[in-house]
Amino acid sequence: QVQLVESGGGLVQPGGSLRLSCVFSGSILSIGTMGWYRQVPGKERDWVATLASGGSVNYADSVKGRFTISRDNAKNTVHLQMNSLKSEDTAVYYCNAYIVTLMSGVWQYYWGQGLQVTVSS
Repeated sequence: QVQLVESGGGLVQPGGSLRLSCVFSGSILSIGTMGWYRQVPGKERDWVATLASGGSVNYADSVKGRFTISRDNAKNTVHLQMNSLKSEDTAVYYCNAYIVTLMSGVWQYYWGQGLQVTVSS
């Protein structure tokens, strides 16, 4: 069983910052690509950023230059530092990871439960 638990969401004013964290736990053998997605009501879930196991990073154009994804392998954690936040960043944010477990030996994607980020004055 694998769990992804997110933290760090909340309410922030435009121009402010938040740092999201996602901790992976369970019988994890290895973690590959990690990422963050977001979703607003009535719309599909959108990709925000990914960080490959080799270290390469990619960002959606809408967040490039403002958001930074990072990982702490020792703590099985991925972070999303969000700066210069805008009202349009308001969404439920989900972490995502490509994981192989000790039990299954099969790589598959896992998702966090999601947490709300609201950017408003």
